Amino acid sequence: MPQFVSYIPIATTLFSVFFAWHIFKRFGTKGKGPHLLWWGFGVLMYGVGTFTESFVSLFGWNEIIFRSWYISGALLGGAPLAQGTVYLLLKPKTAKILTWVLVPAIIISSIFVILTPLDLALVETHRLSGSVIVWKWVRLFSPFINTYAFIFLVGGAILSAIRFKRNNKTYYRFIGNVLIAIGALLPGIGGTFTRFGYTEVLYITEFLGLSFIFAGYLYNINNKKLIGLRDEKVVLT
Repeated sequence: MPQFVSYIPIATTLFSVFFAWHIFKRFGTKGKGPHLLWWGFGVLMYGVGTFTESFVSLFGWNEIIFRSWYISGALLGGAPLAQGTVYLLLKPKTAKILTWVLVPAIIISSIFVILTPLDLALVETHRLSGSVIVWKWVRLFSPFINTYAFIFLVGGAILSAIRFKRNNKTYYRFIGNVLIAIGALLPGIGGTFTRFGYTEVLYITEFLGLSFIFAGYLYNINNKKLIGLRDEKVVLT
């Protein structure tokens, strides 16, 4: 019987769909901004990862769902969001080069996740864990991809926060980006716990992380409208 914490991903999935819709709607309104497309895709992948967790909580372990969980969570959990920040903060040429590095790395890693045998003796009916992967070296890809995500997503938010802290008129952006940085850190902390068998910690940090990111997002765009500033480079606007 799954514990209460196992149902948290259901709420996170619904939250992700709403958040992604909000970002894509903003892209449609502005009519531009590849960073918004990457962020929208990133939030959707976030939701796919938590959907797989929800599925297992309700219906039990499934091989296809497990592989989807690992790809969407361990490989795509933060990378698309980070790439959105890359497109926002760096030159277009640099962003395109990094895209050509990141995308093949994720594709190759995903292929290995699909091909690796699984140790079904380690399967838990209502719980997902990467320990079932037989080719243990496959799990070494995710730290590199997640390091990339950490540098640009968390680093980008921190850099933006530092820039906007200096001006009282943009101080709200400092607060918004601090919230985003905290939110980006939390799933990574939860992911570390999964490597030691505490997957439930990830369920909690995923929900809290998305909540912080959404709060930072709203804080940025709502205050932007109130103060009347335009075209400032800030994460998730």
